[in-house]
Amino acid sequence: MARLPTLNSPFLLGFDEIERALDRVTRSGSDGYPPYNIERLPGADSCPDRLRLTLAVAGFTREQLEISLEESQLVIRGKQVDDRERQFLHRGIAARQFQRAFLLAEGMQVLGADLINGLLSIDLVRPEPERVIRKIDIATPEEPAK
Repeated sequence: MARLPTLNSPFLLGFDEIERALDRVTRSGSDGYPPYNIERLPGADSCPDRLRLTLAVAGFTREQLEISLEESQLVIRGKQVDDRERQFLHRGIAARQFQRAFLLAEGMQVLGADLINGLLSIDLVRPEPERVIRKIDIATPEEPAK
C-alpha cells in the first residue's frame, strides 16, 4: 500500500530527508526499556540552551554501555552478560540487552555523558545558526546573472 507523503505541500521543497527520518522513527518500535527523560537546561552567558537525555540503566556499568553517533542518530546500547557461576533461588532481575536510538536534528552536538547512581545522562546542544541573507540578482537578456 502506497503511503501518502506527510510533507506534500508545494511550498516545502527539499524536505525528502525529513520525511524519510519521520518514516524511520515511526517504524522503529520500542519496548520502552530503558525508560528515559529529556529535559531542557538553561544556557549560560554565551552558551545556548542544552538538552539532557537521561536513561535509567540500573545495574549497568560504564563498560557495559556504549554511546555512538551513527550518521544523524544517537545510539545507546547496553549489554549485560549472564554470570553462570551464580546460583539464584529467585531471579527477578534479568541480565538484558537494549538499544535506544534518537534521531538528532542537523547541527546537534553531543557535549558529553556521565553515569551516576544508575542514571546515564547525555548532554546535547545545538548552537544558534548564523543567519544568512543573500541577495539574488535577476538576470536580463543583455546581462547574465552574477
